[in-house]
Amino acid sequence: VIFRWWKISLRNEFRESRPGEIKESQEDFLDDSSLHIQIAVVFGAKVLEHVLNLCRGNYDFLERLPVPLLLYIISFLELEDIARLSQVSRRLEMISNSNALWENIVENLCDTITPEMKELAQEMGWKQFFFTNRLQLQLQLRRRRQRQDARNKNL
Repeated sequence: VIFRWWKISLRNEFRESRPGEIKESQEDFLDDSSLHIQIAVVFGAKVLEHVLNLCRGNYDFLERLPVPLLLYIISFLELEDIARLSQVSRRLEMISNSNALWENIVENLCDTITPEMKELAQEMGWKQFFFTNRLQLQLQLRRRRQRQDARNKNL
């Protein structure tokens, strides 16, 4: 574990100061509670927790992946697996229920999606759109057309 720091100051007395550095093995770092306190004070408790987890080997790489990459990976899973994944963490629940994921799934599984169907899916949410049976979707599309026709007649 290597920590480096720099003093940034307008004072003349610090102009010649060099960067500081501490190098410790992971085992030594885990045992050095005074360094833990210094890191928590300077960098915050979350950074300290993150570094301690790294040294202990408790690091979840899946949670750290960028959202677009996670969306791409999740889009290849079976629906049951997506449901299970959504129970792993709040972040994965949010991604597993996101419109972006379900839009991708619908577009991959459906042969044709009309612009009218896209509008309905955006209104009701892509996940809801996916799980709504075809008869209900046809009924909702018909009602939508009727409302639009009524608006157009009033104009």
